[in-house]
Amino acid sequence: MLEKLAALKQSFESDLAQARSGRQLSLLRDRYLGRKGGRLTLMMKGLKSVAVDDRKEVGRSLNQLKARIETAIETARQRIESESTRQESAGITLDVTLPGKRRALGHLHPLTRVRRDIEEIFYSIGYSVADGPEIETTYYNFEALNIPEDHPARDQGDTFYLSENLLLRTHTSPVQIRTMKRLRPPLRIICPGTVYRRDNPDATHSPVFQQIEGLAVDEHLTFRDFKGTMEYFLKAFFSEGTRVRFRPSYFGFTEPSAEVDISCTFCAGSRCRVCKQTGWIEVLGAGMVDPEVFRHVGIDSERHIGFAFGAGIERFAMIKYGVDNIQNFYQNDLRFLRQF
Repeated sequence: MLEKLAALKQSFESDLAQARSGRQLSLLRDRYLGRKGGRLTLMMKGLKSVAVDDRKEVGRSLNQLKARIETAIETARQRIESESTRQESAGITLDVTLPGKRRALGHLHPLTRVRRDIEEIFYSIGYSVADGPEIETTYYNFEALNIPEDHPARDQGDTFYLSENLLLRTHTSPVQIRTMKRLRPPLRIICPGTVYRRDNPDATHSPVFQQIEGLAVDEHLTFRDFKGTMEYFLKAFFSEGTRVRFRPSYFGFTEPSAEVDISCTFCAGSRCRVCKQTGWIEVLGAGMVDPEVFRHVGIDSERHIGFAFGAGIERFAMIKYGVDNIQNFYQNDLRFLRQF
């Protein structure tokens, strides 16, 4: 048996010297170590026929040869792969003096920029950010905000209903209700987020858009505090020279209510197509919180006063960046997004 092992080792060395590729090495491994017909494998299976006195030494020699074959094949494989790589790269010339390829970096979406700018302004005056679910109940989205069942805003033509009592929120005001139920005054929060309405897409409307609302509740707040906060916010966001005006309006959850306008940023108030020859652009709705809303959340309206406001983030972005079509923000056209 030992003589056969010596002959097998010599045969393997000869065959290994002729192997020039990975495939030839695989075939060589099968020839000697294959599980069924490998030459060394068959010799190891015949170990039981060796005399008992010689079995230990023969077994040790068989294992040594097996380890030798495995190591030699792996070493040859690495050498062949290394040589192949060297030959492939031999014809490539690398000029280390050439500038590298600059990798394009992403940047914030314009709506994200505007949202963060608004948040930073309110952070600076003591407000915090509150969040809530986008799937809401009719109670939080309507009843608690003093919007009765016969109100047009609750019509199925304006609202995405998921069931009789569940819907995709039409504004972020439900976050204000949830926060007032959870926390007690004084409160100063803003509520940015995505909202949904059954609007046909056009230059100024989208069925999905972003809104940011704010709420302040405390003792001794007045309409002057409300006006001062709105003026500070709008001047900080647009420019110090921005003029602000308040027009009486109606909202179910504020009383009194106001529409807030700014002087046209495109014509500086001298009248143009954008401001429809008025010199003013409407930017948000706001007002003093109706006592009925406080009743739903268990806040004493005799002691506490609040004001709330809401604005579309897309509208602020369109005014700030001079964009005339809201759809541009959602089409993911890199030619548009790279401008910001």
